[in-house]
Amino acid sequence: MAEAYFIHPSAIVDQGSHIGNGVKVWHFSHLMSGCVLGENCNIGQNVVISPGVNLGKNVKVQNNVSIYEGVTCDDDVFLGPSMVFTNVLNPRSAVNRRGLYAKTHVGRGATIGANATIVCGHDIGEFAFIGAGSVVTKTVAPYAMVVGNPARQIGWVSEFGHRLSFNEEGLAGCPESKQEYKLENSQITRIK
Repeated sequence: MAEAYFIHPSAIVDQGSHIGNGVKVWHFSHLMSGCVLGENCNIGQNVVISPGVNLGKNVKVQNNVSIYEGVTCDDDVFLGPSMVFTNVLNPRSAVNRRGLYAKTHVGRGATIGANATIVCGHDIGEFAFIGAGSVVTKTVAPYAMVVGNPARQIGWVSEFGHRLSFNEEGLAGCPESKQEYKLENSQITRIK
């Protein structure tokens, strides 16, 4: 019976990795025992996925990303090239903090841009957009667009990744999807 996923011959997949149908794992990547990849994930070149990491369906991991224990990603997350997750707040070479990893959860549909850093213990809300090179040092709200070091919110984005411009009534529309959103008390709701 043919395998329901593709693993490049240069990739290393440890026994005990759980790989969903339609997954593609490219050159020089390493899936460690105990990681879980949902259906149709695409794992770029030179990616490491540690034990205990759980990726939902259709997660896109670009080249040169290490996903450490303590990280979970919901469906449809995009992790840009060379972005970084941390898992210890105060690392020291001489102090063993193995097993004391802080958790980071990335919500459905979120995008983390190239070379961004996510300091552990801070969740990323669904459909949030983290700009390239940003350093996230606090939790990011759903649909928020954040940029800079430290990352600060500069606006809101639609589920299709377009910046939203809200009118006096707190309503905005996505130019691509035509979905409509309401902003109320610093929270976004998709209304159509």
